[in-house]
Amino acid sequence: MPRICIYPKDVAQLTGRSYDAAKRLVRRARQAAGKPAGALVSVQDFCRLTGLDEAEVSRALNPGSA
Repeated sequence: MPRICIYPKDVAQLTGRSYDAAKRLVRRARQAAGKPAGALVSVQDFCRLTGLDEAEVSRALNPGSA
């Protein structure tokens, strides 16, 4: 089953940022989507904030499922 949620560890690997910077970016994506603290952040929420291509991020998170 493909992953649809994104975590700071994933963001750090995708962007090359530190884990702490990735946590801040995920927090910003959550806030921009209007979600409460602790809510899961979807790939769509993250891509909407960063401008990254959703399909590309999904492929990176779900290797082998194409």
